[in-house]
Amino acid sequence: MIDRGRIEEVLRGYDLDDLRIGMIASHSALDTADGAVEEDFRTLAVCQEGREKPYVKYFRASRVRGKVVTGMIDEVLMLKRFSEIMEQENQDHLRSKNTLFVPNRSFTSYCGIEAVEDLFMVPLLGSRNLLRSEERGDKRDYYWLLEKAGLPYPEQIEAEEIKELVMVKLPHAVKTLERGFFTASGYDEYCQKADMLLKQGVIDQDGLDLARIERYVIGPVFNLDFFYSPISERIELLGIDWRFETSLDGHCRLPAPQQLTLNERQINPEYTVCGHNSATLRESLLEKAFELAEGYVEATQKHYAPGIIGPFCLQTCVDKDLNFYIYDVAPRIGGGTNVHMAVGHPYGNAMWRAPMSTGRRLAREVRIALENDCLEKIVT
Repeated sequence: MIDRGRIEEVLRGYDLDDLRIGMIASHSALDTADGAVEEDFRTLAVCQEGREKPYVKYFRASRVRGKVVTGMIDEVLMLKRFSEIMEQENQDHLRSKNTLFVPNRSFTSYCGIEAVEDLFMVPLLGSRNLLRSEERGDKRDYYWLLEKAGLPYPEQIEAEEIKELVMVKLPHAVKTLERGFFTASGYDEYCQKADMLLKQGVIDQDGLDLARIERYVIGPVFNLDFFYSPISERIELLGIDWRFETSLDGHCRLPAPQQLTLNERQINPEYTVCGHNSATLRESLLEKAFELAEGYVEATQKHYAPGIIGPFCLQTCVDKDLNFYIYDVAPRIGGGTNVHMAVGHPYGNAMWRAPMSTGRRLAREVRIALENDCLEKIVT
C-alpha cells in the first residue's frame, strides 16, 4: 500500500489553483465530471480506444471565457487499454495536470486492485485501502466489515443446506465485471441450474467453487448513496437509486404462464445492470438508514484507518417487516449516481439548498478543503 505521506508529498508539488478532477471514463464518470464543472474545476477523463465516443465527442466541454457552455469533459487521456494508466508516463501526465483522481469500480476492475494500492502515485479522492474490501471473498471484505460493525446482511448458506430461496453470487464467465447470479430453493434445483449455466458458458467451475450463497431477502432494493466528510465529520444521505437488470426485468414483465414456456437459454434471468432510476424512502425508515451508515463509517475508521472518505453506497433490501439487509457495499462513488447528474439527489438538494449530485458533493468537498487548507484530509 502506498503510504499516505508519499501522496501528500505529491500533493505539495501541485498548483492548487489549477487542479483537475480525473477519472476512468466509465461507470460514474459523467456524474463525477458534471459535479466538478459545477464547482468550477476542469476535468480529465482517461479513455479507452473503442469506447471513448461519449467522452471525446458527445459530452466534450465547450467553454466561453473559461465558463462551460455545454458538456463536462475538458481533457482526454486516450489509452489502448485502461490498465495503461499505470505506466509511468501516464501517471506523470496526470500529476503534471495536478489531477485529483476519483476511483470508481471500473478503475479497480480494469487496472487491478494491487496496482491501485501499490503503483498508482496520484492522489485519490477517497479511501485507497478500503477499495480492496469490495473484493468478495477477501479475508477482510465488506462482509467481514459488516460483521465487525454488527450490521444486518443476508446470512450465508451452504449448498447442501438450501431449504429456502437463496441467491447464488458468482461472476459471469464471459462478460467482464458482470454477474452469473442465479436463484434456487433447494439443493437439487441448485445443482440443476448450476449444471445448465455451466453448459451454457454463463458461469465456470472456478466461479461456482468460490460462490457465496445467501438467503434471498424478498423485498425492494434501495442503493443508499451516502457521503462522509472527514472535514465536518458528518454523514449525509445524498440520494437513493435502484437498478434495471437484464434479463431479470424482462422476465418480470412477462405473465407467469408465459415465463413457464421459456426454453433453457431463456428461463434463467441474468442480473446485468444496464441502468438506474431514482427513489426515496418513507420517512420512518430514514433513521434506520442513517444507523446503517453510522455503523459502517465507525467500523471503517476502526479497521481501515483513516476510514471511509467521501461517497459510499450501501446496497440494501427491505423485507416485509421493514428491516434492512445490506447485500453489497461500494466504498467509493456508486454506479447509479448518473441518474442524479445535473438535477441532484432529493436529499442532497434539500441539505445543500442547491442541486447536489454525488459528483458535485465530492467536488464541493475539494472546494471546502481548499478554502480550509486541509486537502490532505480527503486524499490517500
